[in-house]
Amino acid sequence: MKIVSIAGTRPNFMKIAPLANEFKKHKIEHILVHTGQHYDREMSKLFFDDLKIPKPDADLGVGSETREKQIETIKQKLAAILKKENPDIVIVVGDVNSTLAGAEAAHELGIKVAHVEAGLRSFDKSMPEEINRIRTDEVSDFLFTTEKSGNENLLREGIIRDKIFFVGNVMIDTLLKHREKAKAKKSKMLKELKIHEKDYCVLTLHRPSNVDNKEPFENILSIIEKIGDKIKIVFPLHPRTQKNLELLGLSKRIGKIKNLIITKPLGYLDFLCLMDNSKLVLTDSGGIQEETTVLGVPCITLRNSTERPVTVEEGTNMIVSTDPVKVAEKALEIINSNIMINKKIPEMWDGKAAERIVEIILKQFSQNGKN
Repeated sequence: MKIVSIAGTRPNFMKIAPLANEFKKHKIEHILVHTGQHYDREMSKLFFDDLKIPKPDADLGVGSETREKQIETIKQKLAAILKKENPDIVIVVGDVNSTLAGAEAAHELGIKVAHVEAGLRSFDKSMPEEINRIRTDEVSDFLFTTEKSGNENLLREGIIRDKIFFVGNVMIDTLLKHREKAKAKKSKMLKELKIHEKDYCVLTLHRPSNVDNKEPFENILSIIEKIGDKIKIVFPLHPRTQKNLELLGLSKRIGKIKNLIITKPLGYLDFLCLMDNSKLVLTDSGGIQEETTVLGVPCITLRNSTERPVTVEEGTNMIVSTDPVKVAEKALEIINSNIMINKKIPEMWDGKAAERIVEIILKQFSQNGKN
């Protein structure tokens, strides 16, 4: 069997890592294509090194483009690779532009598509990621879901039941495998940043709805100004966010916020260590909602909705609103008290999702006479 997997952003690497390990165990020929959607080579290398991911067999180097141009460029470049390799299946993960481009390129060539992290829905079609999720699922032959809501969404959209497989969460496979290694970085990390365990918050911010326009960005700055009066905030600055701070004229304001520690983007192990020891995480990232749920760390999602409802229903995630006053009030409530946050681990988030995915793929292809 030959499998091509597509990755383009740092969260993709976390999802590919456990799958690549399983392919190796089963002696499956695996070709890894890096689209270059996240084009910071130093950061990409750091993630590949931390997660022990094999060097990509191809790097499409698409870089920064408009969404439509980026998808089209990836499809064109990927089609040539897929025609040459003629894989049995193409695996795409997550909900970024590379995910959709990879799925459509394979589908148009008549190659089976597996979508890992299928069925998640925020029901907010103003989010590019939501469109990517829906369109990817429409052309996929194997839909691997992380939570029961994913199954329900796919069935409601008319996907046949035989294509849907509830397998758990590959992001959590990666987290559980590397958590102890990340803990070993605790002393050095906290010392370098001059912070103490459970005495700081973590902030991540990158979604266009939060950082591309001045008003929502200013709202978030208002939140961290209020929180910064009480506790230190560590803010690994995403390149897109840094660029927009300057474009929107907000660099001076953020520079004056009390107790705000801005860092460069961190590698996987460093960031996992930072989250694991924090009092609270504020984020607009989907994956971080899942990771904080397993770490048992309170998380406030800086959006009005989430495509990962199990993190709210069973985990530590909270959807407060995008009202800066309400978000700041909830954050300060958590910071100033020891209120208990639900810490139930969702079903099948046990570190074995990649095993289940590869087992299903092998079984399905065996039944169809392919080895």
